[in-house]
Amino acid sequence: MTPEHACRTNDARRPPRVFITGIGAITPIGSGAAGLWAGVRRGETAVRRITRFDPSPFPSQIAAEVDGFDGRDFIEGKALRRLDRFSQFAVAAARLALEDAGLSLVGQQNDTGVYLGSALGGIAFAEEQHHRYVTGGPRAVSPALALSVFGGAGATNIAIALGITGPTIANANSCASGAVAIGEALLAIRSGRASVALAGGAEAPLAPLTFGSFALIKAMSTANHDPAHASRPFDLRRDGFVMAEGAAVLVLESQEHAEQRDAPVYAELLGYGASVDAYHMTAPLPGGEQAARAVTMALATAGVPPGAVGYVNAHGSSTPLNDRTESLVLHRALGRRARTVPVSGTKGLHGHALGATGAIEAAICALTFRHDWLPPTANLEQADPACDLALITGAGRPARPRYVLSTSFGFGGINAALVLGRA
Repeated sequence: MTPEHACRTNDARRPPRVFITGIGAITPIGSGAAGLWAGVRRGETAVRRITRFDPSPFPSQIAAEVDGFDGRDFIEGKALRRLDRFSQFAVAAARLALEDAGLSLVGQQNDTGVYLGSALGGIAFAEEQHHRYVTGGPRAVSPALALSVFGGAGATNIAIALGITGPTIANANSCASGAVAIGEALLAIRSGRASVALAGGAEAPLAPLTFGSFALIKAMSTANHDPAHASRPFDLRRDGFVMAEGAAVLVLESQEHAEQRDAPVYAELLGYGASVDAYHMTAPLPGGEQAARAVTMALATAGVPPGAVGYVNAHGSSTPLNDRTESLVLHRALGRRARTVPVSGTKGLHGHALGATGAIEAAICALTFRHDWLPPTANLEQADPACDLALITGAGRPARPRYVLSTSFGFGGINAALVLGRA
C-alpha cells in the first residue's frame, strides 16, 4: 500500500469531515469561482502602474487592482453607503460563495459561522477620512468611519447582510490571516460549534499612506518599468512583493450537512497548522523551524504523511529573503519529498493581497481538484539556486493530486498551513 493510500483511515479517532462546497472571489484576475479560475488559466498578470492614486512619490508604483467592481451588484442602497471597499469586498465574496454552493441559510443562521481574516481591514478608508478631516473639519468625515475601522467590521458585515448568528470571528494575523480564518473555521465545525462556515479573507489596502508604508520599509518591488514581471516568486531576479486588493470566501460544511443536501464538493479540508517565529517583525526565522512546524501540524491533523503531498501552492511572496526561507521550510517539513513535489506560486498573476491572499490561494487549490490542472509559477524565468524546489514552469500541467498543501507566512513571523484533499 502506498503512503498516499495508507494515510487516511476510517477509524473512530478520525475527526468529522469538512468539505469545501462553495467559492466566492473578488480578485484582480477575475471574480467568482469561474472568473478566478479563468484568470489563473489565462496566465496574464494583473499588475500595472497604480491608477487609484498618484504613486509617483514612492519607489514602488505598481499594484494589482480589482477593476469593474460595483458594490451595488451585491449590497442594497442604505447598507451599501455604510460599507467601505474592504467590507464591500467581504460581503460580495460571501454572497458569491453561497451562490456557488447553492446554499440557503434560512433556518440555519444559528448553526453558521463567519471567519474572516484581514491584515489591515478598513485602514485605507480611514486614511481617506483623515484627509477629509484635515481639509474640511469634523463635519466632512463620514459617520461610518468608526464602524469601518474596527477589527470585526468585515466579518460582522457579512453576518448582518446574510442574517448569520453563529460564531463570527475576525483576525488580523498579517499575510496569514485568510489561511488562519479557514483553519479556525475547520476547527469550529469539527468541534460542533457550527455545521456551516463562511471563511476567508478580504483586503483593500490601496491608499497612498497605507501603500507607502510598505514601500518605505523596502518590502515591495521597484520594477516599475516592467510591471508584468515585477512579481516573480522564486526567481533569481525577484526584488519584492507587489501589493494587491481582493477577497475570497469559502463555504465549509460538515459532511453530514453537505450530504443532507447532496452538495457538490470541490475538496475536503483536512488539516491546519499555525505557529509564530517569535523572532522579528519583518524577517522570517532564518532556519524556518516554526514555519515548518506549522506545515507538520497541518499534515498531522490531516493524517497525511509528507510523501503523499501531490502539490504545494507556496506563499511565494517574491521577496528575496522569504522565498529562500520558504524553500528551507518545505525541505524541513516534507523531507525528501520536497525535491520532487510540484510547487508553484501564483502571486505573479494576482499580486499579494496581504490578509486575503491565503484565502485566494486556498480557493485556487480547491479549484485544482475540480479541473485536474496545476498552475505554474508565474514569471519564473531563472529559478534562484537557493530555492531548491520542483517548481512548475511554463503553462502549468495536468495532474490529479490527492493531497494539496497551501502555505501562508506573514509579518510578525505568523505562519499558517492548510491541507486539502480530493473529495
